[in-house]
Amino acid sequence: MIELDFRSRKPIYEQICEKVKELIAVGEWKSGDQLPAVRCLARELGINHNTIQKAFSALEREGVINSVAGKGSFVSAMASQTEVFKKQALEEIERVIEKNVVYSITCEDVKQLAEHVFAKEKHGRGA
Repeated sequence: MIELDFRSRKPIYEQICEKVKELIAVGEWKSGDQLPAVRCLARELGINHNTIQKAFSALEREGVINSVAGKGSFVSAMASQTEVFKKQALEEIERVIEKNVVYSITCEDVKQLAEHVFAKEKHGRGA
């Protein structure tokens, strides 16, 4: 379920966080579902278990998962609320836009890009 891009500049633990959020957002994992064990997931992905632990700790700080000592990590009730993910996604988009304004990216550029992405998504779903 979780695929990593080892060539990406994005840290592995961030990729794991994003994938877990994505799996929750699309309903693959639901509130109360248990996540794979840290060591098992590390073996499956071929990475150090500390990287998984770092990702799970970040997800717990964000309220996406809850860890129970001796039992594992579970999708939190809050995580199933898509509004949480929507807010986080919009904050990330805002950071990217703010960071790139220096390159003379205009509101119109962003609007055109957004329209293009949404048109592709709509077309891709056969709507």
